Amino acid sequence: MTAGSIAPELEAANQVGDPDADALVSDLLDNGEVDGVNALFRTIGTLKPHQDLSHLPERLRAFLDEASAPPPDWSDADVKAAEGFFARHHGEVSMLQGTVGLIGTYLSPTGAFTLRSTGRLGGVEGPGRRLSQSSRLFLDMGNKDAMRDGTLAASVTKVRLVHASVRQLHKKSGEWDYEKWGEPVSQKYTTGAACVFSTQILQAMKHLGLDVSREDARGFVCAWHYVNHYLGAPEKWLIPKDADETERMWNAERDKEWQKSDDGVFMTQQAVKFYEQFLPPGASDAFLAMIRVALTDKYADMAGLPKSLLAEAGKPLAAGHGVVSSLGGGLFGGAAEKTVGVNPYKDLIGVASKAFNGAERYALTHEQDDQPQMHQDLHDNR
Repeated sequence: MTAGSIAPELEAANQVGDPDADALVSDLLDNGEVDGVNALFRTIGTLKPHQDLSHLPERLRAFLDEASAPPPDWSDADVKAAEGFFARHHGEVSMLQGTVGLIGTYLSPTGAFTLRSTGRLGGVEGPGRRLSQSSRLFLDMGNKDAMRDGTLAASVTKVRLVHASVRQLHKKSGEWDYEKWGEPVSQKYTTGAACVFSTQILQAMKHLGLDVSREDARGFVCAWHYVNHYLGAPEKWLIPKDADETERMWNAERDKEWQKSDDGVFMTQQAVKFYEQFLPPGASDAFLAMIRVALTDKYADMAGLPKSLLAEAGKPLAAGHGVVSSLGGGLFGGAAEKTVGVNPYKDLIGVASKAFNGAERYALTHEQDDQPQMHQDLHDNR
């Protein structure tokens, strides 16, 4: 896709799911094999290329074999570029993807409805499993050799099957308006999410005063081209590996898609509440200020994020105007003031990244990620 072709391409992509994954999951549901699928979901992340899969049902084995093929035109140079980005930005970018990026996906009313209506997949009492599962992908992207040893591909394939289960649940529910919304979790939203988690995050980093070189920006977008492929997107709908072209595409389409909705505000509130519990005392206002600046007020307001005096104080400072004292209520170790031209968010980004990564590793090892991921029906206990 290009900026010139994206509008009609996305319209077509909105009518398409993932035929191979959909057929597989439909078969499993129709045969009452939900428990077996949940067991598979809990172990698929450990599968490696060339591992013996003979213990799996033939249809699963055949699907995984086909799904393991790399993206067309994928090269070692692409891998090195992606690894270079994560070597310098892994902690901060995984935190931004898990906060700013996820909130961005909630700004699509159709996407927010899809997520909220499948609340059982995340645990009806809270978002812990769903958020930890999403963030596992963000953490895995920067792991050593993740794009060489097949571990990232396995993690993404798991997400691909979850997406297929959501489409099947909506189909069987009879509640999805296909004429109005297109296909549930369509290829449009798969590619759109890849834009949110790549170029939108690069924009967020710029808003926060974080320097990313052109080569590193290319590497990050390459990583999401790779993930986009393993999510089941056809080659014609993969985001480009060119960071500038991907940004042009996203800028052209974002305001057609992002709007305020009750579902989006609800999902944002759930996510913020979940992450705030892992932050140091007194850090919540500064954390929200950082997210607002990263998203910009326009989109933060759409998400229902509260306004913060800290965000207003930080903006002129980041631009090189004025002085603010003790930003974050002592979060930065009691520093007396931040001088003109100093980025007031860098310390917070470091603290938030550490808290975020700790929260995710905690969730992934303390049963937040152990809830079933496939059900026979929908509903969210709202």
